[in-house]
Amino acid sequence: MRRGSKPTCHDLSPPRDAHLRILAVIRDIPAGRVCTYGRVAEGAGLPGRARLVGRILRDSPLSFDVPWHRVVNASGRISERSGSGMKDQRHLLTAEGILFMTEDRIDLAEYLWEP
Repeated sequence: MRRGSKPTCHDLSPPRDAHLRILAVIRDIPAGRVCTYGRVAEGAGLPGRARLVGRILRDSPLSFDVPWHRVVNASGRISERSGSGMKDQRHLLTAEGILFMTEDRIDLAEYLWEP
């Protein structure tokens, strides 16, 4: 991104401090609760950047020690990912006491954490 230009929804190269803010919000999600990608972005001061949250969780070497499994999409579902990621996420959430309403959906009214 050029200096002084506004980020767009297609710009996935924010400053490093944005990555750190996103990771800090995710680290704060308590066990037994979930947060949506969009609310993590808002909590990091980056409203409208839900896709950036997903990209950072997928690509950042700094994300290895965050509770990634506690981040779900806006409808309370586990987002698709390669390999056994969806199965692993469901297992980790279930181990924390989170119950699923359907095979892949969590009741956000009960389990949503607000940053």
